[in-house]
Amino acid sequence: MPTTKIASWNINSVRARIEIVEQFLRTEQPDILCLQETKVEDGTFPHAPFEKLGYVHRLLAGQRMHHGVAILSRIPLGEHGRHDWQDNGEARHVGARLPNGVRLENVYVPAGGDIPDPAANPKFAQKLAFVERMTRWSEDLREPTLIVGDFNIAPLESDVWSHKQLLNVVSHTPVEVEALTRMQAAHGWVDLGRHFFPAPARLHTWWSYRSPDWTVNDRGRRLDHMWASPEVAKTAVAHRVHEDCRNWLKPSDHVPLVTEFDW
Repeated sequence: MPTTKIASWNINSVRARIEIVEQFLRTEQPDILCLQETKVEDGTFPHAPFEKLGYVHRLLAGQRMHHGVAILSRIPLGEHGRHDWQDNGEARHVGARLPNGVRLENVYVPAGGDIPDPAANPKFAQKLAFVERMTRWSEDLREPTLIVGDFNIAPLESDVWSHKQLLNVVSHTPVEVEALTRMQAAHGWVDLGRHFFPAPARLHTWWSYRSPDWTVNDRGRRLDHMWASPEVAKTAVAHRVHEDCRNWLKPSDHVPLVTEFDW
């Protein structure tokens, strides 16, 4: 039975890593690819490689240097606007409506800096406020929706290589975990990663560039997520994390996620 495959990947500059994006599209053949941290303005987005591979439908929210998100698709997309959950104009969200009526939301949550104290670190305060705005939006959501992207939070103890050592490290602090848990409860979101790979199974999507060989110590975190409304989650039939992409030439520090749906 044919399925619809949706991929999500923080690519850390789509122009710098267009070769591995093309490699992934050729080998995995997703129907839709959601990219975060594209680091390119809409006017200079590299359209040609996607056009050549059949991804002729594109929705962009670009920005110079940092941020930026994009949805590339082989199936038609209805534009569904952008949310400024950062409340400062940063390009961190783009939404689409799929032919079956499902909303697809692609989001790049701020990293939050290094100090996990909103009083001492404005970037951390902005991150918490971003998640709070997403939570308020989730409360009012009445349509079948899939939200994907780099949430920059690893919520479960088994989502990081060492819960004890990362408790005070931004991305796994109790205040961030609590904020993301409230967001999940606000709409009854189903975490598709943990739906298919229940905790405490190892499930990582990011490894720091600081490690000379990420495979040796495997100090990963699950920062990238796919969450679905309950009715959408019922149609999910498979989920994979493509760790092998972390070994590709000039890789991103994140790897792609792919979920297949019975559509």
